Amino acid sequence: MDEIEFLAVRFEENRTHLKAVAHRMLGSSNEAEDAVQEAWIRLARSDGAAIENLGGWLTTVVGRVCLDMLRSRRVRREEPLETGVPEAPEPGPASVPEPGGDPEQQALTADSVGLALLVVLETLDPAERLAFVLHDMFAVPFDEIARIVDRTPAAARQLASRARRRVRGVAPEPGPGAARREVVDAFLAAARGGDFEALVAVLDPDVVSRSGGSAVEAPTVVRGAANVARRAIMFAPYARSARFALLDGAPAVIAAREGEGFSVMRFAIERGKVVELFVITDPAGLAGRDLVLLDE
Repeated sequence: MDEIEFLAVRFEENRTHLKAVAHRMLGSSNEAEDAVQEAWIRLARSDGAAIENLGGWLTTVVGRVCLDMLRSRRVRREEPLETGVPEAPEPGPASVPEPGGDPEQQALTADSVGLALLVVLETLDPAERLAFVLHDMFAVPFDEIARIVDRTPAAARQLASRARRRVRGVAPEPGPGAARREVVDAFLAAARGGDFEALVAVLDPDVVSRSGGSAVEAPTVVRGAANVARRAIMFAPYARSARFALLDGAPAVIAAREGEGFSVMRFAIERGKVVELFVITDPAGLAGRDLVLLDE
């Protein structure tokens, strides 16, 4: 067996792990496969005998490739090409607790990886996303992450910390949070049950529903409680999987159906009624917005 064949065997031993890292970084199976393939090309051109820790070396290379792809995507203001929606995650190792952190909360964060989390990750700065994914999900030390993002280990730790706050929803909910949450709960319960009268009851008579539009759909505006309630009933299949969030500081929900995309819905609530709904179904509509998942 020559050196290339030997490296190919070792590379295949690491492929599943590398694909999991790339998928969580990029949110696209096709792009993740491209990143892994680029890592193989770079390995084949390197002196394999001089690499002491091949798994760590490959993880670092994939991290750098993904970081470049994320930065390029942001410059082009493009989303992954497949469906435009983050996919379900590839399997991968759970995170290990950060020193001084809460192990139970760390585990819950790792277990929560799914469409909703990938939607939030899309709103992070590329360096923040890399630091969070590599450290919190794959236990890569900050010394190694620092070399990838060309910063100090302390700066890399700060990147992960900022991303973690966004993912865990540590940001305080503004105003009377509990009361707003109850209104959103009532809206979701009525939508899940297809209860038209209950939906009308939680909506202001002059409520307005706006959509952010997408690459294939123009923005829409719907006015009046009855009209908005009819559209909300169509949201029922998504409402069953809804998770609470904050979008630009306002109460919101993220919901997804496998193979059918996702929906982010922001609520404006006054006097115990929903006065405005803002719906985003295209990841491009989240650019520049502050989206934070809240703990259940």
